[in-house]
Amino acid sequence: MKNYNLLDILYKHRFNEKEIIQKNKIWKILCRYFLNKYITKNDIVLDAGTGFGEFINNICCKEKYAVDANEENAKFLAPGIKFFKSRHNNFSFLVNDSMDVIFMSNFSEHLLTKDDLLHMILEARRVLRPGGRLIILGPNIRYAYKEYWDFFDHHIPLSHRAIAEVLEALNFKITKLIPRFLPYTTKSNLPKSSFFVWFYLKFPFLWLLAGKQMFIVAVKQGN
Repeated sequence: MKNYNLLDILYKHRFNEKEIIQKNKIWKILCRYFLNKYITKNDIVLDAGTGFGEFINNICCKEKYAVDANEENAKFLAPGIKFFKSRHNNFSFLVNDSMDVIFMSNFSEHLLTKDDLLHMILEARRVLRPGGRLIILGPNIRYAYKEYWDFFDHHIPLSHRAIAEVLEALNFKITKLIPRFLPYTTKSNLPKSSFFVWFYLKFPFLWLLAGKQMFIVAVKQGN
C-alpha cells in the first residue's frame, strides 16, 4: 500500500495557489500591525507547525526557526530560515533556554490527544529562555463549535480558558488573552484585502462580531 502523507494531501486540497498567496498577504499585515507588538527585532523565534510559512516569513526578528511534520513546506520558506522536519510537539533539535518566542498558529487542534498538547507545552517551556514568550493563535471552541469539526484533521477542542489553565499550571504567566480575535478561517466570506485586514485589526469591536480564534501570550517564569 502506498504511504500517504495525510497532511500534505489535505492541505493541497484545502488551499490552492491563489489562496496561499492571499494568506501570505493577510499574514504580512497581521505581523506588521499586530504581532510585532509582541515580538522584537532582537528575538530568536520558533514557528511550530509552520505550514506555508506565512508567519515566519513575515515577522521581523533576529533569527528564525521553523518546524513542521511535512518537509515539503520547507520550499515555502524565505532564505535564512532554519527548517526542521519533526512532530510539532518534539523540539529535541533545540537546546534548553535557546528561544525568545515560540509561535503556534492553528496548531493545537491538530494534535491527537491532550497528552500531546501537554508534552508540546513542556517542550516549549524547556527551550524558552526565562521570560520567553509562548504565543498561541487558534480556534476557540466556545465560539467556533459549529464549524470546528468541518476540517478532517481537527482532533481536540479547546477554549481559551482550558489553554490558560494548563499554561498557568506549568508556571507560565498569561500577559495577553483575547478570547475572540480573528475569524475562524481565511476561507470565510469576509473580505480579504490588505485594507480590510488592517481595518479589522485597528477596531477591536469587530473582533467581538467575527472573532472565533483566541490569542494568548504566556511568559515563562523561572527556570
